[in-house]
Amino acid sequence: MVKELRERTGAGMMECKAALSETGGDLDKAVDELRKKGIAKAAKKSGRETAEGAVGSYVHMGGKIGVLVEVNCETDFVAKTDEFQGFVRDLAMHIAGANPVPQVVSREQVSEALIAKEKEIIAAQPDMAGKPANVIEKILEGRINKFLGEISLMDQPFVKDPEHTVGEVLQRQIAKLGENMTVRRFVRFQLGGE
Repeated sequence: MVKELRERTGAGMMECKAALSETGGDLDKAVDELRKKGIAKAAKKSGRETAEGAVGSYVHMGGKIGVLVEVNCETDFVAKTDEFQGFVRDLAMHIAGANPVPQVVSREQVSEALIAKEKEIIAAQPDMAGKPANVIEKILEGRINKFLGEISLMDQPFVKDPEHTVGEVLQRQIAKLGENMTVRRFVRFQLGGE
């Protein structure tokens, strides 16, 4: 059971033994327990400096779309691992397919001006006419939240694992590799685009 749990989670042998012990041998509960611990570990690492890393690229077949992405980690050692390099490559592929526009890593990077403009557009839509102000405010909040989720790289469903967001996949990588990681920036080029 320890071996199967390790294969499913990528966690260490002792962590798997402990999780199985805590959950009375229930494999699914042990997976959940390890995931919770991994997210907690990743949160603890979030304040650590990320000065190493890699710039990854992806060029789509036919050369019509290309992506560069910078992902940082704490040490050169982790930056050179196949696991880290694979994540950077997968992230570049995700950006090529998902096309986050404007190109922002997280919600915090979206300008207040863009949010205000989007609110103005939503408020002017025909389905908003005649609604009370408090209802309009709740609708605006929900639609702005959805809008930010669509344009923020961290909030998008990851193309290789649509059940999880890019941010969640990043947190799993942090827990697995044992270092803080950040997506610093990216750029997506499309033939004939701006």
